[in-house]
Amino acid sequence: MSFEDLDVWKKSARMSADLYREFASLKDYGFKDQITRAGLSIPSNISEGHERASAKENMNFLNYAKGSCGELRTQIYIGMEIGYIAPEKGKLWLKETKSISAMIGGLIRNKKALIENKKKQKESKVN
Repeated sequence: MSFEDLDVWKKSARMSADLYREFASLKDYGFKDQITRAGLSIPSNISEGHERASAKENMNFLNYAKGSCGELRTQIYIGMEIGYIAPEKGKLWLKETKSISAMIGGLIRNKKALIENKKKQKESKVN
């Protein structure tokens, strides 16, 4: 399975593209750069981790993606507060980031279980 097959990658990539479209004409380049980078970081880290050789490396990148999801959610709250993001759009994005974060959390739990199982298999072979 490639990263392009992961629903969480698809969902986060669509959200990143939506952020770029939404803020294309925003003149506050600092805010625009920060929020689009955080959004872009989520699918980028998912894909980079998926391409890594080990489950442990993959899990590290999933943790980075989950962290970026929290960063993006914070920026959405701030964007709503300062009037850059309409309340309806902001609520939709907040819901999406929470869903994406939960999906990433599930992948992390699966990777942890995989790592633990491999560890137990190695230990049982040694004993």
